[in-house]
Amino acid sequence: MIQPISDITPFTLLDYPGKSACILWYSGCNMRCLYCYNPEIVFGKGKRSFPEIISFLQTRKGLLDAVVFSGGECLIHKNIVAQIKMVKEMGFLVKVDTNGSSPKVLYELLKENLVDYVALDFKSTRESFPAITQSNLFNPFEQSFKLLLESDIEYEVRTTYHSELIAPKELHQMIDYLKDNAYKGTYYIQYYRNDKTTIKELPDSYNRIENLVQTKDLKIIFR
Repeated sequence: MIQPISDITPFTLLDYPGKSACILWYSGCNMRCLYCYNPEIVFGKGKRSFPEIISFLQTRKGLLDAVVFSGGECLIHKNIVAQIKMVKEMGFLVKVDTNGSSPKVLYELLKENLVDYVALDFKSTRESFPAITQSNLFNPFEQSFKLLLESDIEYEVRTTYHSELIAPKELHQMIDYLKDNAYKGTYYIQYYRNDKTTIKELPDSYNRIENLVQTKDLKIIFR
């Protein structure tokens, strides 16, 4: 039996705004972001089948509000739409964490009203995207971003910041990109955590940049 899921976080109040949730960590990813905290998920194999997940969720009806589909990159999995639909039909809210590389899948989820909240990773500018993600997937990311801009669901855009990978000037360019596309939501900048094991060993990041990138035209939250 196929085992697409690496692990489950059975309870969180942090990953779906205002809701109690569990997290399904799908194995595998089509990017190799240098600062990724989950190399064991990106490179490892799944350990849990989806029927196991459904059995677990049956015990959480009435106890959890939502299920977060994360990874790795959950949207690259073959049966992800059917799996999300099954969870949605159980009465849970659905949040998807995605790098934006599968706009066709995201479009289907939006079209069928199968997702309630999306967290979209904005890795870097187009120019730096290949170096940071070890992929050439900026165009699909951009398509996913525009799908969300045109949708009615709740979503957020977030960036992991490492001072050796993204210069303040480049972060300003990313902010300008969001403003130029009329993004009205909150932009979350997540500081790289120097104590974590990542895909590539990186020097410590200088993480105090709040005064360098504040803008009145876009709400930014550092976390």
